[in-house]
Amino acid sequence: METLKKVFRNKDMMKRIGFTLLAFFIFKLLTYVTMPLIDATKLQSLFENSGFLGIVNSISGDALRNYSIIALGISPYITSSIVIQLLQMDIIPALKEWGEEGEVGKAKTNRLVRYVAIGLAFIQAIAMTFAFDSQSTSLWKFGVESWATAGGADLWFLVYFYIAVVLTAGTAFMIWLADQITLHGIGNGSSMLIVGGIIISFPGTITSLIQYYILGDSTALSTVYSDPGSVVAYILFAVCILLFIIILVGITYMEGAQRRIPIQYANRPAGSKFAGKSESNIPIKLNTSGVIPVIFASIILSLPVTIFNYIDFGDSSALENWLNQIFSSSEPIGFAIYMILIFAFSFFYSFIIVSPEKIATNLQKQNAYIPGVRPGFETETYLTKTLFKVTIVGALYLVVVAILPIVVSMILGHSYAQVGGTSLLIIVGVALETAKQIETDTQDKAYVGFMR
Repeated sequence: METLKKVFRNKDMMKRIGFTLLAFFIFKLLTYVTMPLIDATKLQSLFENSGFLGIVNSISGDALRNYSIIALGISPYITSSIVIQLLQMDIIPALKEWGEEGEVGKAKTNRLVRYVAIGLAFIQAIAMTFAFDSQSTSLWKFGVESWATAGGADLWFLVYFYIAVVLTAGTAFMIWLADQITLHGIGNGSSMLIVGGIIISFPGTITSLIQYYILGDSTALSTVYSDPGSVVAYILFAVCILLFIIILVGITYMEGAQRRIPIQYANRPAGSKFAGKSESNIPIKLNTSGVIPVIFASIILSLPVTIFNYIDFGDSSALENWLNQIFSSSEPIGFAIYMILIFAFSFFYSFIIVSPEKIATNLQKQNAYIPGVRPGFETETYLTKTLFKVTIVGALYLVVVAILPIVVSMILGHSYAQVGGTSLLIIVGVALETAKQIETDTQDKAYVGFMR
C-alpha cells in the first residue's frame, strides 16, 4: 500500500504508466485493422481449439484471428532474440565477441536482432498467408482472385508480396512501440506488449466460459455433466474461475522461489567498514528458463500436424490418425512427448542462462569463493550439481503448469484454456519484474554526506 501511495505521488512514474496505457490502447486499436484483400472471417474455424495457433493468437491479442496488420505482433523479434542469443554461445565467434564488448557490442547485437526480425517477419508473413489460403476456399475478398488472374496473367506473387510488406511493416511498428515503452513507459517493452496481448484476450475467454456453462450457446456441452444454466453448471463455472485463481497464486509464489548460494570475498575483511560486505550470495531462480521451454515444446509438438493440415495428401486418414496420436497433447503418446520436451528444454535453456563455467571464472577473478569449495573447477562442478537439482524441481513445476489446462479441459469437456499455464507464466514473470522496477524508481532518494 505504501508503494502504491508513492506511485501516485511520483509524477514521473504516473507519466510512464500513462504512456504505457496509451501504447496498449494503440496496440488494441491496431488489432481491429484487418489486413486488406483478406476476409478474416473465413479463418475463425482454425482458432477453435487451443494449440500452437491458439498460443500465438493469445500472445498477439487476437490480432492473428482478425488477421490485422499487426498479426505477427512482436513474435519475430522474440524469435530473433533467442536465435542470436543461442548463436553467441561459441557458435559464431564474432557474435560472442560482441557480447563481451560492453555497450558497443550490445548496440551491435540489438541492431542485428532487429534486422533478423524484419527478415523473419517477411518470410513468416508469406508462409502464413500461403498456409491459411490452402485452408480456406475463399480467403480473399471479392474481386482479388479475378484481378490476379485477369487476362490469363498470374499476379499472385504481387498479392503475396504486398501482404508480406504490410505485415512486416506492422512488426516493425510493434518493435518501435516496444522500444518507446522501454524508454518512456514501465517495464521491458517487448514483454509488456506480450502481456498486453494476453490480457486483451481475457474477456473473450471469460465470455466463452459464460456461454459454455450458463447461456448454453456452445454445442460442446454434451461432455459436461449437466445442462447449461443449471446449479451444477454454475458450480463448474465457479470451479474454472477458482482454478484460475489458484494457478495464478501458485505461479506467483513459485516464480519468486530461488536457491541462494553463499559466497565470500577474500579481499573484504569483515571488520572493515569501508571495504563493503564480506558475504554475498548467488541467487538461482527455481524457474530459471521461464516460459521458453513450454513455448518451444508446444511449437515442436504442433508443427508436424500444422504442416500436415496445410499439405494435401489426398485420402490419408491413417497418416492423419498416426500423427494425431503422436503429436497431439490430448493423446497419451503426445502427452508424454510434451512433458519430455518441456524437461529437455528446461535443462537446455537453464544451463544457457546460468553458465556455471562463467560464474566460476568470474568468482575467481573477483577473489570470491563458495565456503568449503575450492575455486576453479570444483566451484564449477558444485554450481553445475546445484543448478541440476534446482532445474529438476523447476522442470516439474513447468510440466504441472503446462499440463494442468489440458487435464482440466479433458475433465470439464471444453477447450477454453488458452489463457492457462503458459499465459499466466508470462504475466506473472513480467508483473514481478515490473513491480520491482516500480518499487525501485519510487524509492525515496536520501543522500547523506560523509561529514556530519
